[in-house]
Amino acid sequence: MSSLRMTSDLRRQLILGAAKRCFSRHGYTGTTTKSVAAAAAISEALLFKHFPSKAALYAEILSDECEADPALMELLEREPSTATLVEVIRGMVGHFLHIADGPDQEEAQRLRLMTTSHLDDGEFARLLYAKIETLIGAVFLASLERAVAAGDARPFSGDPLNLFWFAHHTVMTAALTRLPATPCLAYGKAEDLERQLCEFLLRGIGLNDAAIASHLGHNQAADAGKTAIAESA
Repeated sequence: MSSLRMTSDLRRQLILGAAKRCFSRHGYTGTTTKSVAAAAAISEALLFKHFPSKAALYAEILSDECEADPALMELLEREPSTATLVEVIRGMVGHFLHIADGPDQEEAQRLRLMTTSHLDDGEFARLLYAKIETLIGAVFLASLERAVAAGDARPFSGDPLNLFWFAHHTVMTAALTRLPATPCLAYGKAEDLERQLCEFLLRGIGLNDAAIASHLGHNQAADAGKTAIAESA
């Protein structure tokens, strides 16, 4: 039984490897499950036993890439706390606001794909949201709980995970305005946007001004923005 499971796991990894090569060469639209199966030297029927659709394949690859990101893994391994909660929000804001700055535009294409999915059958968006929740949701919830216990945030009467999604959707929408070559919305002074978004979202999820000033700070937020810009250049 163990040997069979290992064989199945290995085949799954081989399919993912073939899919990565296909997606990198032909993009999402130009890749088909048939071409991935051919690259993996298996039948399309066998591929579907492991991944029910092209969207599922792509979502799994994105999840693997996130789990291979050392900065994200370091954040997710931190002790849940108010400081960790602030860093989760800061990291989310930085990631989305600099999507359009990437030289290969790969992240920008993924955001376009995510947006298109909302307007189509939603399959890719549902899969990716599920992956994001599995990866980050527990750390966000545990850190929010610690922040409330420490008196840094007010209790939330509804589903606290909704606070994470409200923040996620806000920064995703802000990122969409920056995708065209000429941004749809300039947001005034662009250098202030990261700080303003962080403060807006932290207040929205319940942090009080004292906690925000202590864990975010104007100078720290500005330095973080400079670092993010340099890293994405």
